[in-house]
Amino acid sequence: MDYITELKHYLDQQGRLEKWPSRRNKGRLQQLALEYLANQFEHDLLYNEQEVNALLRQHHTFDDPALLRRELFDRGLIDRLRDGSAYWLK
Repeated sequence: MDYITELKHYLDQQGRLEKWPSRRNKGRLQQLALEYLANQFEHDLLYNEQEVNALLRQHHTFDDPALLRRELFDRGLIDRLRDGSAYWLK
């Protein structure tokens, strides 16, 4: 999928998410933004919470990795252990 084209109004020159899309269009742009971020994770690699936050900070500029981490988990793009000690791409 061409995330860059779909999200062009939400990405800066370096391809970082600058703002969180509104829920218009039933959250379609939010879903695309999350899929874009999920594609930054490596398959078969476990991340701790600090590593997830660091990765997300590299790919967004509005400094809210907790929001993005929760949304990625809630929408089933990443999974985690119950205690939050490990995260991975689904």
